[in-house]
Amino acid sequence: MTAAVLGVIGGSGVYDLPGLEDIREEAISSPWGEPSDALRFGRIGKTQVVFLARHGRGHRLSPSGINYRANIDVLKRAGVTDLVAISACGSFRNELHPGLFVLVDQFVDRTHGRASSFFGNGCVAHVPFAHPVGPVLQRRIVDAAVAEQIAVHKGGTYVCMEGPQFSTLAESKGYKAAGYDVIGMTNLPEAKLAREAEITFATIAMVTDFDCWHPNHDDVDVASVVAVARANADKAARLVARLARDFPAEREECPAGSHRALDGAIMTAESHRDPELVAKLDAVAGRVLKA
Repeated sequence: MTAAVLGVIGGSGVYDLPGLEDIREEAISSPWGEPSDALRFGRIGKTQVVFLARHGRGHRLSPSGINYRANIDVLKRAGVTDLVAISACGSFRNELHPGLFVLVDQFVDRTHGRASSFFGNGCVAHVPFAHPVGPVLQRRIVDAAVAEQIAVHKGGTYVCMEGPQFSTLAESKGYKAAGYDVIGMTNLPEAKLAREAEITFATIAMVTDFDCWHPNHDDVDVASVVAVARANADKAARLVARLARDFPAEREECPAGSHRALDGAIMTAESHRDPELVAKLDAVAGRVLKA
């Protein structure tokens, strides 16, 4: 069996992970370019944890400027089997109030111009993505929240916009009317790339605002988002620490199939595969390309 390694991507306001022991940093190179930052390796209890600041230290990178492929690739090279993405988000529902953590299970992609796949011409692959979040991993997050007495809402749809501007009023009202629950700028293509890399993925979406649809709240701005995100950073760290302490030693099979997402996914005949692209896929798809 494969040893479980828990990866954590920290978003706005979460640039570190308190509680890590035996910490070391390593800048892992990727054939996909530069990741957001060096990886921080450590341990919480008996669980190996790898942390990556999504926007880099100092929040250098915009949502559109993040090299998502390099980030997921280096996490895969680091042995990550299960990945939790912590993200600030806006809410389209009164009951999903600022400060609440939402454990979404669906995504709608409204981004454009982002590289959202490791595969392409020369090595074509199509992975199942109907259920983008690992239900067992999500259940473990819920259990950790209960143990730590942290309020979470299980389930919901996260619409990922391109940004970097916040929504127009028309967009915000449209997303609310469509039945979406929260909005953010970063969880796609993260979730798609994690599935291609056979990493089980889940999101802790920290509600920071009501976007701009809400008639009784001010329009969203950076100051309010950062203030709520920072206020909840310790709570997020406590939740992840509990998740890690209770994590299994060996990787669990994912009911959504993330642990073997590439089984039967590659369409390109071996004799027609681009050697240069195949070489870049050594970490992401080595299990099936070397078979």
